[in-house]
Parts: sequence; C-alpha cells; structure tokens
Amino acid sequence: MTLNQLIYFQTVARCQHFRLAASELTISQPSLSHSISNLEEELGIILFERKGRTVTLTKYGKIFLEHTDRILDDVRLAEKHMKKLSGNSGHVDIAYVFPLAARYIPHTVRRFLAGNNNENISFSFRQTYTAEMVAGLKSEQYDVIFGSYVENEPEIQFVPILNQEMIIITPLGHPLARKKAPVLKDLERYPLMGYDRTSGLGRFTRRTFDAYSIAPNVVCESPDENAIASLVAEDFGIALVADVDILDHFPLEKLHLSDVSLRHTVYMGYLKDHYQIPAVRNFISFIKKEGTRLDT
Repeated sequence: MTLNQLIYFQTVARCQHFRLAASELTISQPSLSHSISNLEEELGIILFERKGRTVTLTKYGKIFLEHTDRILDDVRLAEKHMKKLSGNSGHVDIAYVFPLAARYIPHTVRRFLAGNNNENISFSFRQTYTAEMVAGLKSEQYDVIFGSYVENEPEIQFVPILNQEMIIITPLGHPLARKKAPVLKDLERYPLMGYDRTSGLGRFTRRTFDAYSIAPNVVCESPDENAIASLVAEDFGIALVADVDILDHFPLEKLHLSDVSLRHTVYMGYLKDHYQIPAVRNFISFIKKEGTRLDT
C-alpha cells in the first residue's frame, strides 16, 4: 500500500466516478482503475460497488475511508509542520545549568526573539546538569546546551560564551570577611559547602583544590548556588562559588581572592556536522555574535 493509492482511493470515494477522479488527479483512467484494483487485492476486500459510470463505497470501503482520511490528515499536518519549521518559524530545545537561569538565558533568548524574523520561533527550556545535557544533546533531545566543557566528546562543538569569577561567600559578620586579603588557603580553616562532585563546577573546584594543594573540609555537597548560599547564609560554613546573580538575594559576604584569579568558563554546545533547521542555526549564530561575555 502506497500513499498515492490512499490519495487515489480518497479522490474516487469523493468524486464517485473514476473518470472525474482521474482528471482531478491528472492520471489516466486505466492507471487509476489498476491502482484501485491492486489496493483491493492487497486488502483482500472490495472497496467500491461499480454502477455503470459511477461508483459507491461498500460498507467496508466506508470503514477504510475513515482510516484513510485520518492518515492523510496526519500527512498534511506533518507536511505543514515541517514547512513551518523550515521557514521563519521553528522550535529550539535548549538546556542549561542553574547559574544561567536567573538572567543569562531568559535575557539572551528574549533579545534573540526581538531580532528580525525571529518572533515566531518558540523555545523549550530545561535546567539540569552538564552530564545530562550532553546525553540529551547526543540523543537529539536538545538542540543547544549551555554548561561546562566536557572532554572526549568529539561529536560536540563547544564554544566558550562567558567567564564566571569564583569567589568566597561567608555568613554576614564571619571572621574571614574581616580579613583584608582573603586567599585560597583560607578555605581550609572553616567547614566548606561544596558543589555536587558530578557537576561541572564540582569537578572544576576539586581540580582547583588539587592544583593548589588545598584540602578543605567539605561537609556538604549541593547541586547549585541557590542551595549552597542558603546553607552559608545560615552559618553552616563558607563556600567557593561562581559569582552569579542569585547570590545577591541572600545575606552573605562576597569575598574576592587576593592570591589567585579563578574563573570558570561556561560553554555553548551543539552537535557537529548535524542537520539543523534555520531557527537553530540562527540561534547558534546569534549566541556566537551577541551572547558572549568573555572577560580576560
């Protein structure tokens, strides 16, 4: 059974006449009759009663027409959807880490939508870990991701988009906050709230501790800055975190390191050599051109 056979059958059922249907379909009447005969033979059932020059549907032809109408409606809907995606409309599935949720992602996407011919593009948003994003990107659940760089992923193009300064946060009035020039080694002196070790920033901070021979007392691991800042504000310890907007909502001291300059880079990722609809291509180009904040 072919799509053409279903179209031919639907047209004959509507016209109730092979010659009229053949004319509408711009094929010969014998070709149309042959196609319908083959369809009936394949189904093992008679679809039309022949009455002179006209035809009517049999009881079973009417049942088959209901299925055919649904199938062809779905085909037309799919075709319409694909044409929409290939034009100025389209849909982009993105995923990103928590630090980008408060401002960067909503602000950047809104700027993109305000651009020429982008107003009809829609987005799906997902906040999650870098590891889950990478898996989702490779399975085509996401079109574009924003998170940490991941090694040994040759299928993914990582583009640096912004740098985040790493700072120490403490409760208000904490002894370390009174120190004029806090250093990385100070992290060993107090209980430390850390990032989940499976997250991008968790791996970054642990590599930093190893690189500078720091052995802090990590008493708790949390998934993001919101959870870490909540604990620090209640005096459960201090933390080394990315300086993100959410920290301004907590009663905290923000301390800049005096001995080292630590910056965590956030990347945009997408699949290399992979077909992308225009909406996705345009969004990636926009981020490369206008969505980067790379301070040296």
